[in-house]
Amino acid sequence: MSNKSQSASYAAAGVDITAGYEAVELMKTHIARTKTPGVLSGIGGFGGLFGLDLAGIKDPVLVSGTDGVGTKVKLAFMLDRHDTIGIDCVAMCVNDIICCGAKPLFFLDYIACGRNFPEKIAAIVAGVAEGCVQSGSALIGGETAEHPGMMPEDEYDLAGFSVGVVDREKILDATTMKAGDVMIALPSTGVHSNGFSLVRKVFDIENADLTSPREELGGKSLGETLLTPTKIYVKPMLALFDEVKVSAVSHITGGGFYENIPRCLPEGLSVRIKKDDVKVLPIFDLIQSTGNIPERDMYNTFNMGVGMTCVVSREDADRAIEILKESGIDAYLLGEIFEGNEGVELC
Repeated sequence: MSNKSQSASYAAAGVDITAGYEAVELMKTHIARTKTPGVLSGIGGFGGLFGLDLAGIKDPVLVSGTDGVGTKVKLAFMLDRHDTIGIDCVAMCVNDIICCGAKPLFFLDYIACGRNFPEKIAAIVAGVAEGCVQSGSALIGGETAEHPGMMPEDEYDLAGFSVGVVDREKILDATTMKAGDVMIALPSTGVHSNGFSLVRKVFDIENADLTSPREELGGKSLGETLLTPTKIYVKPMLALFDEVKVSAVSHITGGGFYENIPRCLPEGLSVRIKKDDVKVLPIFDLIQSTGNIPERDMYNTFNMGVGMTCVVSREDADRAIEILKESGIDAYLLGEIFEGNEGVELC
């Protein structure tokens, strides 16, 4: 990058061009980790180039997803920990497109900040790169924008965009679901990246003790527990798709069970879930007891320990769980599909 590009006037207005160049240099090693055979361009151009390898794909369909991290970034600010929030950003996008059966190909991020602190930006991108590695995505571009006056100097917001591909004949088809099929739970790593506005209110987060170990959280601190990155389910799900017929997948995000699970259910079918079968994580018990939150609101806001669900035939259930466990996912039976329009029946 040419060192002739500098503007004292722009810097006086709050935008440091040279800091942006420094941030790019610092993040290059992280981005290099994500390179896949399809990457045709480096960082710094006006667009990211990616060559599609369509070998074995009869009728390719592109699938895209975009999302942010929400107010979870406040925890990163308060703990001054910025190297995991990027994993959340990638996860929120790639976990969505895997619900269609698509393999993620590439990812772009967007960081808006009050002031560009190169080391902080590089730490954020390091997390994005880690998320890309976990999902098999290439980080082929992005944008960092300084917005002086729009937000405090030490704050930022983060969003991302993912593109994947699936053969048309392999797009998940919920209409193949039938009564008697079963729903499998893929455990979450915690709150993931949803419901943090309520979490922050419940714990009065600006005044809470975020660093002391807590017995009810297994010796972890509240801050460490809440900042735990969102689980990325891409590789385990792709392994599952290769061997078992999956009719539908739901990514359990904001809206919890009641909003997300019905999105994968066809008309006339519902799922019955016994609450005793849900492996609720301790953080959700703590949120509920501290905030005196009704049980239905908990299941209508948080993932409750279930980050993703999938539906398979009962005959394939044992094999599906075995494949997921081989991929490091401690999957288990969550519920059964039945005829009706209740959506989710928690009993």
